[in-house]
Amino acid sequence: MTNSRQGQGLNETAASEATERQLVYCQSAEVARWLERENVPWTVAPLSNSFSPDTSALIVVVGSNAAIFSSQVRAAIESDQARLIYASDVSPTLPAEASGVPISSFLIGPLRGETLRNCIASAFEDLALRRRQTMLEEELRRTRSEIDRLNEIGIALSTQHDRESLLNLILRKSCEITESDAGSLYLVEEDNQGAKRLRFKITRNNSVKISFTESVLPLDRSSVAGYVAVTGEEVQLADVYQIPPSYPFDFNRMFDEESGYRSRSMLAVPMKDPRGEVIGVVQLINCQREDHAPKRRLVDGHIVPFPEECRALLRSLASQAAVALENTRLYENIENLFEGFVRASVSAIEARDPTTHGHSFRVADLTIALAEVVDRDESHSFRDIRFSRTEMKEIRYASLLHDFGKVGVREEVLVKAKKLYPLQLELVQERFAYARKALEHEHSERKLAYLLEKGREEFLDRRTEFQKELEERIGEVDELLTFIVRCNEPTVLHQANFAKLSDFAAQEFVDGKGQRRSLLSPYELTLLTISRGNLDEAERREIESHVDHTLNFLRQIPWTSEIKNIPTIASAHHEKLDGTGYPNNLSAAEIPIQSKMMTISDIYDALSATDRPYKKAIPSEMALDILFDEARQGLIDRELLTLFREAEIFRLTSNRKPC
Repeated sequence: MTNSRQGQGLNETAASEATERQLVYCQSAEVARWLERENVPWTVAPLSNSFSPDTSALIVVVGSNAAIFSSQVRAAIESDQARLIYASDVSPTLPAEASGVPISSFLIGPLRGETLRNCIASAFEDLALRRRQTMLEEELRRTRSEIDRLNEIGIALSTQHDRESLLNLILRKSCEITESDAGSLYLVEEDNQGAKRLRFKITRNNSVKISFTESVLPLDRSSVAGYVAVTGEEVQLADVYQIPPSYPFDFNRMFDEESGYRSRSMLAVPMKDPRGEVIGVVQLINCQREDHAPKRRLVDGHIVPFPEECRALLRSLASQAAVALENTRLYENIENLFEGFVRASVSAIEARDPTTHGHSFRVADLTIALAEVVDRDESHSFRDIRFSRTEMKEIRYASLLHDFGKVGVREEVLVKAKKLYPLQLELVQERFAYARKALEHEHSERKLAYLLEKGREEFLDRRTEFQKELEERIGEVDELLTFIVRCNEPTVLHQANFAKLSDFAAQEFVDGKGQRRSLLSPYELTLLTISRGNLDEAERREIESHVDHTLNFLRQIPWTSEIKNIPTIASAHHEKLDGTGYPNNLSAAEIPIQSKMMTISDIYDALSATDRPYKKAIPSEMALDILFDEARQGLIDRELLTLFREAEIFRLTSNRKPC
């Protein structure tokens, strides 16, 4: 293995020497003539006073006095453009002018014979090896630089999850690493019928402004990109106007003809996923030399075919890009899956409580809109508050899931529309109906007893009186039932009605077993005397517990670090700035601003929604007035509410279906 490598190195050196001219500059004309007579394999020339070395040649300078150490010769030797052989017939020591100058050989005596030839040959070999070393070092440096760039690109690709941004990054880096003037990127996709096609996704050109619209190409061999996508083979063309006949495609010159651009060299490489399937194509145009300004790059002499190193770099980048695209696709699938889970969860929750249908979606829309306004606001209060795209997503999911804990609340409590549950009201109505029948039965017995005691004629004289008495008593029962139905509404109950209900509840009737029973049970009376709303204290606590359930349920989900605050944000939407909210009585400083925004959206929708059977919807302006009244009481954030009104965010959900 070692001998093989050495042989390869000698062959490369010999090949290098064979392709570079070898010049011998002699300070002594006599030495120059002697070398010419010897038919040496080098070009021999006298050393002029204005020595200017040919940088493309290997140079050996032969000198014999101090004049040889001129600044030009020194510079050529120090830059490895030349080697110096010095000989002296006079002194066995170097002159003072030689100080610091590298000398290949120092000969004493006449510059003749095989010794001189060997010294010159050795100097050329040393110079060639040095140049070869320099070239290899430069190649190593370039390779390391390319590896570093590929690593940087790989890191950039792996951290980008937005598909459009990733595609633009892939094409931009492909052009940069290969020094291409233009490029395009194509993606393989399926249409609605499942047939594959090629989408011309993005393009760029450093020399010409492009008006670009995505388009679709057939996935076949009629185009360069189609050929690469179908075969999985890369295509490298020195001139796209002169395509070898072995290829089945032509180059579309339409863009060149319309813009005056000249496409010449091309490199198209497939992007393959880990399964080896082609998912896209990177197509680059016009490889350039580095040392030309952009406006001069399209001169024919500045455009070169893509060299092998560019092709290797693009193959590597395309491989990384394919993996990044596949990761992005998987990331999008996961996001879509989670999005579907969230929407399904919200729909399932709202199915248990149809009265709030669409509420969570509207709250999310309103909260996100308010967050966007805050994000743009430059006022003193909000200029330091900015939300990233990820934080916006966090706010949206927290808003959608803010009532997730309702799954832990009894359905009958969730959908309770009146003070009495429907079954309870039905029992009260049946009890009153029985009381009516009991009155009628009692009245019939009284009439029969009177008839038997007084006789038919006297009974007939009082029949109208008996009927009026029955109607009055039944009217009292009906009036009481009507009053109870009115008190059953979730409105504010006036103090006078408390006593009236208590009096009515004390009234009794005789059931079928002959037992006296109250028209209202103690629990029914308790519910009907709820002073505000439709829930008693136990029911109110159960409804409020949905926030605790929300926090507990959401904490069980393994959120990623970027959206880990969803449980905290969602569970704080019922907190108040003065610490009177629930579940944790947080102070203003402890409530996240995301929750403060959600609170405003939640209250506004609850006030203005048309889907609450236990209350009538109120106009937007009235709902805003109520919100500002709460702000004046120090319950909700006034500055956020002001933005909510001034930006007319509240109009977003007017007559709009949930998305």
